[in-house]
Order: sequence, then C-alpha cells, then structure tokens
Amino acid sequence: MDSQLGGVPDHSWLGSPIDARPLFAPEHTALMDTLRGLSPAEWGAEAVPGWTVRDVVAHLLGDFYGRLGRDRDGHRDGPAFAPGETLEAFIHRINQEWVDALSRVSPAALTDTLDLIGRQVARFFEATDPDSASLGVSWAGVDPAPMWLDSARDFTEFWTHRQQIRHAVGRQTDPDPRPLAVVLDTFMRALPHTLRDVAAPVGTQIRVQIDGPAGGTWSATATEGHWSLAAPETTPPTPTAPAALLRLDPETAWQLCTRRIDPDAALARAHISGDRELAAAACRIVSIIY
Repeated sequence: MDSQLGGVPDHSWLGSPIDARPLFAPEHTALMDTLRGLSPAEWGAEAVPGWTVRDVVAHLLGDFYGRLGRDRDGHRDGPAFAPGETLEAFIHRINQEWVDALSRVSPAALTDTLDLIGRQVARFFEATDPDSASLGVSWAGVDPAPMWLDSARDFTEFWTHRQQIRHAVGRQTDPDPRPLAVVLDTFMRALPHTLRDVAAPVGTQIRVQIDGPAGGTWSATATEGHWSLAAPETTPPTPTAPAALLRLDPETAWQLCTRRIDPDAALARAHISGDRELAAAACRIVSIIY
C-alpha cells in the first residue's frame, strides 16, 4: 500500500493532496485575537477534560517548539519512549509534562511567546515541499507521511484547539468555512485506516457526505487488501450507488473525528442510506491520537 516500483511511496490511496500551507498565518492571527480577548477568569475555564484554557495554550506552545526544533533546526534531543510505552501513552505523557513545566508561566507571557513562535511556525509550513517525506500520521495509517498530510494534520490540531478554547468561554465554533473545509477534508483521510478491518468485496464503496459550504463528499472503495480514497479507475467514469451513505452536519463531523462526541451520538444525528453496519464502521473514524 505504501510503495511502488523504484521504492517511491504511493500515497494515492489517501486521495488528492491538501495544501494547508496558506492557512497557517491566518489561523495563527485568529488564535491570537482569541487569546488577547480572554478575561483572567476565562483562562481558568476547562477546555478539555483535565486541562484549562491556559493548559491548552501551553500545550500549543510545546507543539510549536517541537515542530521548529525537530523539522526546521534538526534538533534531536528530547523525551524518549519508556519501556513498553505505546505511542498514545507517550504522547499523552510528554504533553502533560510540558503543561506541568509551564504552570509557572503567566497567561500574558504565554500569549506573547506563542505569538512569536507561532509566526515562525507559519513561515516554516509555508516553505515546505508538500511531496517530501515527513512524520507519520498514525490515525491515517501512514508512516512516513507526505508533508502535505503531516502539515494538514498539524493545521487541524491548531484549529481544533482554538475551537476548544472558544467553546470553553461560551463561544460557538468559528463559522469561517475556508479553514473548516480543510479540517474536514484532512480528517476524512482517516477513512481507509478506520475501515482496515472491514471485509468487503472489491469495489464496495462507503460514502461520507458532510453538508454545508465547508463540507464535501468522500468515497472509500474496497480494493485488494485495503480501502482507498483514490477515485475508482473506470473508463469512462461510471457513477455507482454506494453500499452505504453516511451524511453528517459539519459540527457533528469535526466533533466526532476529535472525539468530543462518540460514534453512537454521531450516528443518532446522522442520515444513513444503505448498509447500516458499513455506515456505523465509517462512524468509528478518529482523526487524532486517541
């Protein structure tokens, strides 16, 4: 699934590449606008279970430093896996260690530092080669991943954390459809990996449709040995009805992919046509390290 003749990685099964590079700078501006408008009490509001708004901001700063140190500067020092530690346990541990270490830093100092480092991160991503090999994306089942997917993954994380902060202080999800469209498109790249244990005849198709201006349609097709988001190779193209259609609204979709809601809650809000078991399998999608 990951290689072809000559050893060149084949990522066609992930679907068409996504270019999130132009969105990092405006996303950073939106984040800073949000943070500079918070009251002292709002910094202490719970944004995710166990973490306040201040903790999420500290975590973001850690992510920013990690990306620059590792990929821009070639810095390889840092925490290592403990014996027998899973990727998920490792990520959660080092994230908490960073948040704990920054507990003495004030919200104002965090904001100023995040502004400085975040602008550098935006410039880093703007200059990347989208086809180069980069960090693996575990929830998409690809390692190494192409930079276009790795950078889009980071963009979804930054956007998601900003929404968590907004929700914590009583605001709704940012309605701007442009970044949300990229977030949803990136999240859907988890579909082939989500369906990896679902046995189906070759050619079976599961379609996910997300409504609204930020939405779209993604079709996962069963091929020999795996599922693929690549367009079926038919000449001429012949549209066929999918075995299952899962239709979601954008708010349900992004919250499902980040596990702010669980699959059962998403299924209760969804419109399903065709094979309900296949649709339920697609609804197990997770687009974060969970």
